[in-house]
Amino acid sequence: MKMVLASKNPHKLVEIQKIVERFDIQLVLESELGVDIDVEETGTTFEENSLLKAKAVMEATGLPALADDSGIAVDALNGAPGVYSARYGFDDSLDDWGRLQLLLKNTENVPDGQRQAQFVCVITLMTPDGQVIQARGEVHGELLRTPAGTGGFGYDPIFYYPPLGKTLAEVAPEEKNQVSHRARALKVLYEKMKEAGYADK
Repeated sequence: MKMVLASKNPHKLVEIQKIVERFDIQLVLESELGVDIDVEETGTTFEENSLLKAKAVMEATGLPALADDSGIAVDALNGAPGVYSARYGFDDSLDDWGRLQLLLKNTENVPDGQRQAQFVCVITLMTPDGQVIQARGEVHGELLRTPAGTGGFGYDPIFYYPPLGKTLAEVAPEEKNQVSHRARALKVLYEKMKEAGYADK
């Protein structure tokens, strides 16, 4: 199935493309279609923001649109930064590394054993005939106090994943794409697509 990916994040583009290679999904990028949409993420949940992005890009291109909204949720911060992960601190001068450092600062008083966190991803597929399919994926781990690893992106260097015994920035991309929140969401989405008749069973 051909669909347009509603994202400008180059890291997400690469990761999602690698994951969907396993499925019968052909992705084209917004830029390849001459579309450049900035969707205001006004939702308060990953589900709402993912749907907003999918709907806007589907309407602009006339193609089925696949949108991702994801972030990190820290238990000790009542789920923050959550949907604001990419805007954490609401300071335009902060890059990924700056936001990571801000999260470390805001959790420095959280004791060991209470530093649980989840990466959450919600993928939405919206088709021109109005069908909406959503899937959620989560990966559970804990926050380190210092970054480890040079791979991945975003908060990966401080997200320790116990089953692998390392952070998601310390694993090879192929390994990460087997266990990540994004991989889990896409796997569930593909199963739902098959049930809905949008993919071969």
